[in-house]
Amino acid sequence: MNELSYSLHLSSDKNRKPSSKNMAKNNASGSTSLSNNAIQNAKQLSRVDKHNYRKYDNNSELIEIIKGTTSLYEDVKNLYLEEFEEARLEYNKEQENKGRNDRKITDYFKKISDNTKNDLACEIIIELGDKKYWDTKDDKFKHKMTNVFKEQLNDLQELVPDFKIASAIIHYDETSPHLHIVGVPIKYKNKNGMSKQVGKGDVFTRDSLRTIQDKMRTLCIASFNKEYGLNNILKKKEKGRNKDINVKDMTNYQAMKEELNKNKKALEIASKKSSELDKTTDDIKDTINNLKKAPIVKNTYTISESDRNKIIEYVDKVQDTNKDFKKTEMLSVTLNNVDTELQENREKIKILTEKQ
Repeated sequence: MNELSYSLHLSSDKNRKPSSKNMAKNNASGSTSLSNNAIQNAKQLSRVDKHNYRKYDNNSELIEIIKGTTSLYEDVKNLYLEEFEEARLEYNKEQENKGRNDRKITDYFKKISDNTKNDLACEIIIELGDKKYWDTKDDKFKHKMTNVFKEQLNDLQELVPDFKIASAIIHYDETSPHLHIVGVPIKYKNKNGMSKQVGKGDVFTRDSLRTIQDKMRTLCIASFNKEYGLNNILKKKEKGRNKDINVKDMTNYQAMKEELNKNKKALEIASKKSSELDKTTDDIKDTINNLKKAPIVKNTYTISESDRNKIIEYVDKVQDTNKDFKKTEMLSVTLNNVDTELQENREKIKILTEKQ
């Protein structure tokens, strides 16, 4: 029996200052150092589309679409038309009757995208189990999570009917299998503006999100055990909050860190060999300085067999120690490249999810 962690993370927008929100909206990497990973406008929706469908590197073999098409952007636009068009036309008719044509809404998708007070869409990421658990499993075992995530999608739709889902994609190419869900939360019977509007704050409150997470985690472990024929349990919930990815949460960084720990002993051995080499070097210098000139051949020195063996042994030590240091040098270069990789490949970094 294993204890598995469960995470259900809702994209957040915690920066209320206009300058902070503007910076988050226009970050070229598709993410931000600010505590903000909400889908706020059409530009950011396009970035999420490229990330979720692996359009940055044309690597779509290890993703599985369980709802929607191959274009998240178009799926969300179509959802807006399906859900809000009737309300938009109704609202425009009312404005026309009041002689307020200037208030008419031409495109509700664009209106919300241009409005800094609303998120255009919301993303939920669901994950069961951590890297340590999934590292021991083969691809066939991992891909059985498809049925588990399909049930999670159905459960979420039943629990939160006012969250209209446009897209659901499983990623099998990262640390552990996880599900990306993108949709639009809706509030109804509004007194001001359109009768039907985007309403993240109404659908996902602190209390409702906590209830959703509690129910979803219970349903997830039940689906998992049924699918795999196991009897695993969930780890106890831990207090946490949404936060952005840190360099230490990069998969490559963790792999390198593990590699360094594995080679720690090798580094210690190399250091010891280096110290011994310093001592042997002094002995070899004394031997060379004390060589006697051969009595017959000019510019030739004689050497005893023991001294000859000592020099050969020294050369072997030098070669052996150099090999060890070449290995440590490669590890050092790898770590020095972490910061560069973080800057160049931010769009490939998995969002750090809230651990429950």
